[in-house]
Amino acid sequence: MSTPTAPFRPFETDLDPQASLTTLREALNGADDGELFLERRRSEVLMLDDRRVKTANYTASEGFGLRAVRGEMAGYAHSTTLDAAALRRASETVRLAIRDGNGVVAGDPVRTNRKLYDEIDPTADAEFAVKIDVLKQIDDYLRSRDAHVVQVSASMAASFQEVEILRASGERYVDARPMARVNISVIVERDGRRESAAAGGGGRFGLAGMLEPSHWQPVADEALRVALVNLDAVPAPAGTMDIVLGPGWPGILLHEAVGHGLEGDFNRKKTSAFAGLMGQQVASKGVTVIDDGTIPDRRGSITFDDEGTPSARNVLIEDGVLVGYMQDRQNARLMGVEPTGNGRRQGFEHAPMPRMTNTYMLGGDATPADMLSGLKDGIYAVGFGGGQVDITNGKFVFSCTEAYKVENGKVGPPVKGATLIGDGATALQKIRAIGNDMALDPGMGNCGKAGQWVPVGVGQPSLLIGGLTVGGSA
Repeated sequence: MSTPTAPFRPFETDLDPQASLTTLREALNGADDGELFLERRRSEVLMLDDRRVKTANYTASEGFGLRAVRGEMAGYAHSTTLDAAALRRASETVRLAIRDGNGVVAGDPVRTNRKLYDEIDPTADAEFAVKIDVLKQIDDYLRSRDAHVVQVSASMAASFQEVEILRASGERYVDARPMARVNISVIVERDGRRESAAAGGGGRFGLAGMLEPSHWQPVADEALRVALVNLDAVPAPAGTMDIVLGPGWPGILLHEAVGHGLEGDFNRKKTSAFAGLMGQQVASKGVTVIDDGTIPDRRGSITFDDEGTPSARNVLIEDGVLVGYMQDRQNARLMGVEPTGNGRRQGFEHAPMPRMTNTYMLGGDATPADMLSGLKDGIYAVGFGGGQVDITNGKFVFSCTEAYKVENGKVGPPVKGATLIGDGATALQKIRAIGNDMALDPGMGNCGKAGQWVPVGVGQPSLLIGGLTVGGSA
């Protein structure tokens, strides 16, 4: 864990604590659940593009969100004004959803004393001039590393989110959530051909350590390596073939094609491909998928979720059998199960919903070398870019940023333009081997759902999947 540089203190507002509690209780009279969510956020993004400062943004915001839940209905109101009048107006608004309900507000989440990250403000870790100088050092470093480099973009982002959740009982849950990230992309050119690649990562810690060459130089080297590899890439073949996926970031395919389908709301509404399959074999033997928000300093980790429920290590698929969904409080209550600490929201403007934290597959006992040696005609996919997924049927399309042709167990030339096409449920059942090299991604995931974005983590070991459709350019 990083060393604290700017200690967190609960922020003050013009809201009187006792008056706010009274208004909250009035808003939730007859409701099944609800809360007052207070947030203050500071964030900074700096970008150097082709030796010029392209972006230098600093934003600060604060506000509250008030929610009242009754059955499947929820009333939600938010404001950037933190005073009694705004809170009263919000109370009147949310009561329109529950009207004269006869519910009893659910009990409070269990408290936790666990600390998963330091209470520091990464935006205050260094002066503006120091950050810009580091971005220039990154540019100079990459251009000195290889004569084929023609353009460099480097960025750093830092944010600090202060959260307080007030329950009708008077219980308060306070958290301070740091986030820092460095991204580097490079364009190389040779004989009129240009290729690009990017690398980066971060987590819930200060920015100071990421400004050191010992951190950003390996990131820059990785971006350059992939870009140079792609200069030699040949058109990717197309057809149905076996695939070996690399460890770490390729877990984004698992996140999108499987993870969203295991969120509670989709299954309660029976719009997920996994709806009604609890207790059934949905993946190959040996496949265990976990969502874990308790890993210290990870990008997707949270001490407690945005309803106050402590994060947890939730097993979703165990040895191929579906054993759990990710739940917020509302969906858990409607489905007759316990919340799992997955009620997340982008900010005070948004109501919480079931969301992933760090979602990954456990490792097996196969070596990557053995998986590749048994591949007669296929693709070795090491890196992924963007993709599209249909939650209702799990169908996905993912583009590869680094991939190689494999023939008769030998890794051949890199290929360009490879896309993996399939559906998550089928892909899980076609896993033939699970590697012993499970790794988490470097900390660069963002997840979108219903217009909200939250930071997440992914991970997996190397996987051999049989019979995926590859869309190529050959």
